[in-house]
Amino acid sequence: MSYANSAALQAAVYQHLLADVAVYAQVGSNIFDSFPSGELPALYVTLGSEKVRDASDVSGSGAWHDLIVAVVTDQSGFHAAKEVGVAISDALHDADLTLSRGRLVSMRFSRAQARRQSGGLRRVEMTFRARVEDA
Repeated sequence: MSYANSAALQAAVYQHLLADVAVYAQVGSNIFDSFPSGELPALYVTLGSEKVRDASDVSGSGAWHDLIVAVVTDQSGFHAAKEVGVAISDALHDADLTLSRGRLVSMRFSRAQARRQSGGLRRVEMTFRARVEDA
């Protein structure tokens, strides 16, 4: 198994979302892999949580990454968060990302969950499954 491409994958996803016109139109640069100090915006995206499992074979090291991209809002309904989720899903499903280490074989939408959080927040979590090889 190789966890070697995890940071490279997250960096590529982050840069890809920042550069996507549809995502940017809805959240601007409010895409975080660590929270900024101070007050959070009313609508933002977070990256980070993931589960990784081995996908190595005789040709080399590789892994399946189930990574979560979450949309969070303090708005009373889910509509705005779901609209951002659509843009993120469109941007990442079958994305052709260049990693600083290794190679992305595939990136697919896997599942999503919309739920209420404490403090009146709404959260839409989308899981994307990425297959990477360590080159």
